Amino acid sequence: MPKTMPFERYTSRYEKWFEDNAPVYNSELKALRANMPSFSRGVEIGVGSGRFASPLDIHLGLDPSPSMLDISRERGIGVVRGVAEKLPFTDSSFDLVLMTTTICFLDDIVSAFREVNRILTPGGSFVIGFIDRNSPVGRSYRGKSSSNVFYELATFYSVE
Repeated sequence: MPKTMPFERYTSRYEKWFEDNAPVYNSELKALRANMPSFSRGVEIGVGSGRFASPLDIHLGLDPSPSMLDISRERGIGVVRGVAEKLPFTDSSFDLVLMTTTICFLDDIVSAFREVNRILTPGGSFVIGFIDRNSPVGRSYRGKSSSNVFYELATFYSVE
């Protein structure tokens, strides 16, 4: 079952984080830009409000949250409502799939990764950004999980 409740109920709080933490957000964008290959047809899975897709010139995004998709649409992103574990796209339809801070909210990470592989063209790229559970940020977020409406639903993974 998609973990959309906090994103629906606390949409403005989610958006405010990016404004209050602009240096962190900008460093995340910089890291993504440095690791993204050129592409002609990309999609962001877990696009949320389009905070990454829009500045990275990804024009299509998928998310289960209608409120988030409304904001993403306002940012000029074509949107599709759905979940990563069952992507509504044809095989080999994208040469880039971006997934940023999304895996911690998935119900089935293995199914989602299989779906990404299915929709990627041969030689396509899967760029993933996530908070490593063993990093200082990951440890901090895990420590706040019981008191944060977003982190309480998250499962943090490690590179290992």
